Amino acid sequence: MAMWQGMNSGRQAWPLDHLPTDSSRQLPGAMDNRGFHQGSFSSFQSSSSDEDLMDIPGTAMDFSMRDDVPPLDREIEGNKSYNGGGIGSSNRVMDFLEEPIPGVGTYDDFNTIDWVREKSRDRDRHREITNKSKESTWALIHSVSDAFSGWLLMLLIGLLSGSLAGLIDISAHWMTDLKEGICTGGFWFNHEHCCWNSEHVTFEHRDKCPEWNSWSQLIINTDQGAFAYIVNYFMYVLWALLFAFLAVSLVKAFAPYACGSGIPEIKTILSGFIIRGYLGKWTLVIKTITLVLAVSSGLSLGKEGPLVHVACCCGNILCHCFNKYRKNEAKRREVLSAAAAAGVSVAFGAPIGGVLFSLEEVSYYFPLKTLWRSFFAALVAAFTLRSINPFGNSRLVLFYVEFHTPWHLFELVPFIVLGIFGGLWGALFIRTNIAWCRKRKTTQLGKYPVVEVLIVTAITAILAFPNEYTRMSTSELISELFNDCGLLDSSKLCDYENHFNTSKGGELPDRPAGVGVYSAMWQLALTLILKIVITIFTFGMKIPSGLFIPSMAVGAIAGRLLGVGMEQLAYYHHDWGIFNSWCSQGADCITPGLYAMVGAAACLGGVTRMTVSLVVIMFELTGGLEYIVPLMAAAMTSKWVADALGREGIYDAHIRLNGYPFLEAKEEFAHKTLAMDVMKPRRNDPLLTVLTQDSMTVEDVETIISETTYSGFPVVVSRESQRLVGFVLRRDLIISIENARKKQDGVVSTSIIYFTEHSPPMPPYTPPTLKLRNILDLSPFTVTDLTPMEIVVDIFRKLGLRQCLVTHNGRLLGIITKKDVLKHIAQMANQDPDSILFN
Repeated sequence: MAMWQGMNSGRQAWPLDHLPTDSSRQLPGAMDNRGFHQGSFSSFQSSSSDEDLMDIPGTAMDFSMRDDVPPLDREIEGNKSYNGGGIGSSNRVMDFLEEPIPGVGTYDDFNTIDWVREKSRDRDRHREITNKSKESTWALIHSVSDAFSGWLLMLLIGLLSGSLAGLIDISAHWMTDLKEGICTGGFWFNHEHCCWNSEHVTFEHRDKCPEWNSWSQLIINTDQGAFAYIVNYFMYVLWALLFAFLAVSLVKAFAPYACGSGIPEIKTILSGFIIRGYLGKWTLVIKTITLVLAVSSGLSLGKEGPLVHVACCCGNILCHCFNKYRKNEAKRREVLSAAAAAGVSVAFGAPIGGVLFSLEEVSYYFPLKTLWRSFFAALVAAFTLRSINPFGNSRLVLFYVEFHTPWHLFELVPFIVLGIFGGLWGALFIRTNIAWCRKRKTTQLGKYPVVEVLIVTAITAILAFPNEYTRMSTSELISELFNDCGLLDSSKLCDYENHFNTSKGGELPDRPAGVGVYSAMWQLALTLILKIVITIFTFGMKIPSGLFIPSMAVGAIAGRLLGVGMEQLAYYHHDWGIFNSWCSQGADCITPGLYAMVGAAACLGGVTRMTVSLVVIMFELTGGLEYIVPLMAAAMTSKWVADALGREGIYDAHIRLNGYPFLEAKEEFAHKTLAMDVMKPRRNDPLLTVLTQDSMTVEDVETIISETTYSGFPVVVSRESQRLVGFVLRRDLIISIENARKKQDGVVSTSIIYFTEHSPPMPPYTPPTLKLRNILDLSPFTVTDLTPMEIVVDIFRKLGLRQCLVTHNGRLLGIITKKDVLKHIAQMANQDPDSILFN
């Protein structure tokens, strides 16, 4: 078996081929980078802004390796005075990289970070701080503060995420009720808070009080009759359209990245990709505002997914306060993983589930240290939200519920049936939603996002108002479905016939369903159909839209319907063999709310393919340890069924639809191809574009840069030998040459650039040479041309590479980039390889 060569160091310095690709300009071998334009050398100074996602402002660290093995060829040992200036000349070698240059070592937009180099730089920084801490008390204090900065950052992320989540919950609750009426005792009160202090409210009609007025009461002074119904109907639709219009207009005008759930993009960012502005200040502000508007409009979407995006924005912005994280992309991604955990923690009130969600679903690199800090951030975020108490019930979510009735072994059958339904729904939703989103991208529909949002909002509002279960917010609907009916419940779902002695106390037995229950079943069936259909068209529009809550609503409705059916079956046929051993007449055997909870978990698992984190989130939602087995059975069944119909979850499907360069770690590469089958250049292609170590002028290098779009170039001893010396970044070349022209006298187009330790012999009176060894990566990862691609793919996944060089008997043959690997995987899966473009 061919083994890899060159894995002798933890340093590398190559950017991912820039996406999207300009195929008309592409030459084989090096990496394509559209971030640099032909002939322009003045646009490469790094910009510094909190709005830039992964821009490293200011200083780049000097990670030169002065004790490396000497250059391979053409070295000048001895004769130190003969240093490039010719006989009689002074030493005029321009080694201006002794001091770091701003911009060197940073990344451009739509590039992938170098995980190995970033970790190496962090180790060097930590080693330097540790060594200095022994020299003085001030250095020791700096070392302690550096170690503590990570925990301080987690504390700030938790506080900010929890505060924003509380603000979003309170605002969305108020604006949702605003569609139906307003509180005359104080317009800032929502419906529930308005009636809390009223002296004219009864327990049975606790949602009706004189302080709360519907729009018909305000406009025509009556709440009865057909005209009042039409007025309320009209105002409901009008408010929904207004909220949706404001949301899509703000997104379109100020922060296009604020649309969607954000989780597919965050997964891609955490894998090392750079999307500047995606986690910036404007995105955070607009996402927070428009998320409230979108949820309040009544569309079939949730705020839980976007809350992960909001928390990651908080993490990214706060990273700018700490140099340790501001200047290192790998360290920053550890912070973003913890922020994602905090986002789920405040979304569901589930700190442990948030940590597991970050680990299972979104994170690419998750060391043990990040696990601890994620847990701390999630804990602080949940505590902050609990302190705000947005729902006034001391709970973190609206649909928290506690069950007390044990489940029975036979009930595993309907639970598994719900798992099958969840898997089928998940596979159906992913296929139809991806097809609709692809149609949106490839047709004129994508050019009119405002019109699309208004049409979908109008249809949703018009169909939702007549049905009380579609009119209420989706969180309230889930809360209603999870509810375990008691004697004092006035909901139609709890309208049972009571033929028993209530003085006995204890738990309520199973009872025959009343008229209200049968009416609620029909309404829920219609709600289920509407939610299934409308969610397909809602998710992916140009507004913030989460998928957790709509998926849970679909499953909860299906589960409640099945639960009521099982309850009535047990009541009327308790003497059947399947019931008589554990369900006697007058006993409380079936809990329909439990079925709703299991159904919600099944559908959410079918769409997202979450397993462990899903079960823990649902367990934290209910506080019932004994229901873990039903949840596990439903979650695993839904995953198996959905995987049988399609391997991708909704987030992975959207990553592939958008062409993000995400290398999925869960998929195995089982094809018997070799590195030579994937590398560039191929046969009959132009030769690989390379630089030589000591024979090219500044003009030669600038010509190559202006005529190509590659992100980096291999450096060889000579074009004849093709013996590999290292790899140099295009961005670093441009910044270094531009800096030398500005700050060093004598550097002209005919100056020789060399990457060796010592300057080459030069004729007398030649211009000063330019030494660029410090920007050269002397340990690029290499593989031989006969290395199996399954090993190459494994290297890319586990080390986070962007490219590796291909050699044969020590001679450079070609290059394999991350995009080449993704295209090859797509080609082997009979997919379009050209879909791997950033869209």
